Amino acid sequence: MIEQYTGFPENVLGLRISGHVSREDYQRVVSPAVDAALKRAQKVNIYVQVDNDFSGLELGALWDDLKVGMGHLRQWERIAVVTDIAWIANALNVLGFLKPGEVEVFPLSDAGKAQAWITEAPAPTS
Repeated sequence: MIEQYTGFPENVLGLRISGHVSREDYQRVVSPAVDAALKRAQKVNIYVQVDNDFSGLELGALWDDLKVGMGHLRQWERIAVVTDIAWIANALNVLGFLKPGEVEVFPLSDAGKAQAWITEAPAPTS
């Protein structure tokens, strides 16, 4: 299941993932939320909390995720992934060179830090 968080600034898309994620979940929640966020802001930050009861996702949902991610690669500025699931954190660290923008992984106990990081302005690049 995927739920959208509210209360973030207009350039931040907040998502919570739990249980099993279907392609319908992705198409019903993520795709419209990404489209709306990209209409509000040129660059979008993403906050994703993956709860401990996450049990996987359908191949169709994974495919949709890859299409959306790669289709807007230059528009992702920061991504905060909040999870205690070790394989997710490890995969993000190993595949770092494929990730768009800045990506940080936080444990669930640091969700507040992750929210602060995702809403602050990134340091200017030279």
